[in-house]
Amino acid sequence: MVTIFETNIIAVGPEAEEMVRSANMLILFGQGAPEDLAEFCYTIDNKKLLGEIKPGGKVLIDNEDYHITAVGSLVSKNLKNLGHITISFDGANQASLPGTLHVFGSTSPKIELGSRVLFTD
Repeated sequence: MVTIFETNIIAVGPEAEEMVRSANMLILFGQGAPEDLAEFCYTIDNKKLLGEIKPGGKVLIDNEDYHITAVGSLVSKNLKNLGHITISFDGANQASLPGTLHVFGSTSPKIELGSRVLFTD
């Protein structure tokens, strides 16, 4: 298992937790997100992607594993350029939107300032 992306949460928008609770979605964005979007996002401190994100890989959020089930066509590009992707915890086998990464896990994550997010292949 090789780490292809690692980042920390450096800011939490006022509506970000509600998005995870109600919509089962986590929105990541690098520093400088537009204000109207930033309130729904977890701001991250890194955009350096070291490999390809693909089904079968994992997302680890504070050591809680989520298996990647589908990857939208723009996930890697958006993550590298903007630090922006949506992680949907629905376990879908087909990406709903180009910038959405779908994962499956036993629980929805509890994410806070300082949480660590890793992607592995």
